[in-house]
Amino acid sequence: MMPGRVALVTGGSRGIGAAIVRSLAARGFKVAVNYLVSEDMARGVLAESGGEGAVFRADARDHGAVAAMVEAVERTLGPVDVAVHNAAISFPMGPFHALPWREVQAKLEGELGAFHALCAHTAPGMAARGWGRIIAVSSTLSRFAHEGFGAHAAAKAALDGACRVLARELGPHGVTVNVVAPGLVDTDATAHQPVEMKQAVARATPLRRIGQPDDIGGVVAFLCSDEARWITGQYLPANGGLHTV
Repeated sequence: MMPGRVALVTGGSRGIGAAIVRSLAARGFKVAVNYLVSEDMARGVLAESGGEGAVFRADARDHGAVAAMVEAVERTLGPVDVAVHNAAISFPMGPFHALPWREVQAKLEGELGAFHALCAHTAPGMAARGWGRIIAVSSTLSRFAHEGFGAHAAAKAALDGACRVLARELGPHGVTVNVVAPGLVDTDATAHQPVEMKQAVARATPLRRIGQPDDIGGVVAFLCSDEARWITGQYLPANGGLHTV
């Protein structure tokens, strides 16, 4: 349990983000739930979690908005001890060579920009206090290729690389940095995908199902705990064993 610690989760109003909020709240964290458009959903997630916290609106890609959000979180709940980069950044689908560059660029800048903004406004405080956890939600697609996901894979691979470097930079200050890379997870973001495809993935997965949001929430919560204090700079694929590293 981590009573009194404050965790900020970007994109916390639905799907994997909501599961992370629930998992952290269950372990005693005060949770700041970030949202962009779904205030009612964010409030519902926080209420459902049964924990202490508050909701905060900000575009995770906007450095100024993130700075203001972090200030508001710290006034309301206290210094941010855990920062979880989970906000979904949309991306174009299709053959990489055929994608409009401006759309690829928007994904690259959005993904890294959101992570940079979160770290820029939370990591210094963690380092000064000598304790912190930074978790980036990536994707197994950053390492295991699938047609049509070039923009997404490139942005998530860049995110993975930034985390490895940041882990070395912040380690001497007591701050760990890790990547959680989900495989296929049953959320509203994947609801449009064919049932047959989901069934095929489940059959190929050693645990014989696709992921649920709480599966990922549990992994993130573990990495935020004292039990994970000796883990940093790591890429953890959370996919039921479908891909291993």
